[in-house]
Amino acid sequence: MKKNHYSRRSVLAGASAAAVASAFPAPMIWAQEIKDVTLRQIGTGVSAFNEVAAKVKEDLGFTLEMTALDSDAATQRAATQAGSFDIADIEYWICKKVWPTGNLQAMDVSRITNYDKITSIFKDGKLTPDSTIAQGTAPHTVGFVEGPGSAKFADQSSGWMTLIPTIYNADTLGIRPDLIGRPIESWAELLNPEFKGRASILDISSIGIMDMAMVCEAMGKIQYADKGNMTRDEIDQTIAIFIEAKRAGQFRAFWKTFDESVNLMSSGEVVIQSMWSPAVTAVRSRGMECKFQPLKEGYRSWGGGIGLATHLEGLQLDAAYEYINWYLSGWVGGFLMRQGYYSAAPETSKLFMTDDEWGYWFEGKPAQGDITSPQGAVIETAGAVRDGGSFEERMGHVACWNSVMDENQYMVRKWNEFIAA
Repeated sequence: MKKNHYSRRSVLAGASAAAVASAFPAPMIWAQEIKDVTLRQIGTGVSAFNEVAAKVKEDLGFTLEMTALDSDAATQRAATQAGSFDIADIEYWICKKVWPTGNLQAMDVSRITNYDKITSIFKDGKLTPDSTIAQGTAPHTVGFVEGPGSAKFADQSSGWMTLIPTIYNADTLGIRPDLIGRPIESWAELLNPEFKGRASILDISSIGIMDMAMVCEAMGKIQYADKGNMTRDEIDQTIAIFIEAKRAGQFRAFWKTFDESVNLMSSGEVVIQSMWSPAVTAVRSRGMECKFQPLKEGYRSWGGGIGLATHLEGLQLDAAYEYINWYLSGWVGGFLMRQGYYSAAPETSKLFMTDDEWGYWFEGKPAQGDITSPQGAVIETAGAVRDGGSFEERMGHVACWNSVMDENQYMVRKWNEFIAA
């Protein structure tokens, strides 16, 4: 059943309302005043889609204004301009920088309709009870605080969340297999002189340093005690290796935004680089070969969620909670799963995907027919299998999470030396 064309009003007005009640929970608020509410959302381009804002207006009645920023700009805005946003759609490593400012309020999980459907990765850091928690800023380590008004992260589920998780992914290198012409199996390939002048890495320090660490460890140059919390000596060694490669002409460019990475790969100027899954999707939708390459050392992962500004109260706060509950009810999850992300509440997203889409994106099964992007462009045909396979295969091989280190300020200074070298 394809449900992504339902509007809330048409569903509730029809005889089928009971059948889809689980997909659209009854709202806490539904009044004439809701039409006058505007919520300002800041975040990165990974989830700032006009289609989502339009669907909010259709289903919930209020206006969602989205501002897409790069990760560093979103961090700075959330940390220093408290009055400029109502909702922060940010990653968990960003939360570690923003939460101490007091600009976000703790959220009561008893108001989250599908809290029980949120994957355990965000609650205890484990995909399965036997999983090993990956290095770095795993979402659950900054996902809870001790209570409303608390500035201290809780070491277990407390009932009060910093961010309500929405999407996440296992990231790796993107490649142009048609231009490379041979298998790529290791992070070490990013610095292979074979790709001199045709490699790229993203210029977002808290993420880029983790890609660097995966490369240096794969090359056998450094064995980190914890890639997500390097010592100054480890930072120095890591940056030195990449400065040497940069001066040797290894890198064509550095990118900060989704569009920049897509253009570099689409043009063929770059054949191997740090990449995000939807960017690979975008390149494929242009009819070019591009692969989100599984690597033997595992994935660098990230998770994102919705945070609420401290100043929200009354009708605006109620509307924000309604937005979160709508977000986790499935339509957005299905939309973003077609980009290559995972939904924090996957079973609700399944309701808004065809069996073939679910099989391809989540279960790692061969496509039975055309697989399309959220905008309808064909990106795979029958027989194709998702890069890296199933959800369990991908998220079960996460080596580290994007991270904020104890030596973060020192790391950023050294990162800037690399960019300027």
